[in-house]
Amino acid sequence: MQSSRHDFWAGLWGALPFCIVVAPYGMVFGVLAAESGLDIFTAVAFSMAVIAGAAQFTALSLMQDQAPVFIVIIVGLAVNLRMALYSATLATHLGATPFWTRAFVAYAILDHSFALADQKYQNEPDMSLPRKLAFYFGATSLVAVIWVVGTGFGAWLGTRIPDWLALDFAMPIAFIALVAPALRSLPHVVAAFTAATLSLLFAPAPYGLGLIIAALIALALGAEVERRMGARS
Repeated sequence: MQSSRHDFWAGLWGALPFCIVVAPYGMVFGVLAAESGLDIFTAVAFSMAVIAGAAQFTALSLMQDQAPVFIVIIVGLAVNLRMALYSATLATHLGATPFWTRAFVAYAILDHSFALADQKYQNEPDMSLPRKLAFYFGATSLVAVIWVVGTGFGAWLGTRIPDWLALDFAMPIAFIALVAPALRSLPHVVAAFTAATLSLLFAPAPYGLGLIIAALIALALGAEVERRMGARS
């Protein structure tokens, strides 16, 4: 019989390839945070509190545009809406744990840790609850630490980059690197192309609201394309 310790290390080992991506990604966020005026402590606290790259990059961009706080929060929540779906799926496996454990699981959800845990739970449906928790925290702990450390190092590095070396291009490149691998079907491509096009058209809208409008239209269009494809098959 396998122990919880074995499952913890199995989860951590499975997450190692993601660390290679997360480390430079966290550094880029730290550099941009420093260039936006955040000190190292604030940038690190930001990453520790949120632990969500896409939402943090979006929030940082809106903060640079001096958007109101409630707009920053709403857009950040919208970007991270998929986490609600992740939580609902994990609840079928980990819902019997105590409240504070469930709260910590929800706080530590990352894209890769959800994917690894969900696949593990489906492949081994007889896993005990302690073993499931051990695997989950093994899959998420190291990546979360690297994200925070990468942010701190990037923020430190950002204070030492000369002003003439502009890094504004890093944020859109980071977004493209994040989104491109996820475009695996026609509805995905339609939604992404629509969002990119409408975001440019609605760019003059105040407080980054054009981004929200573009995202909502793109989501609706992508869902409609998926529905029609499903109806034909």
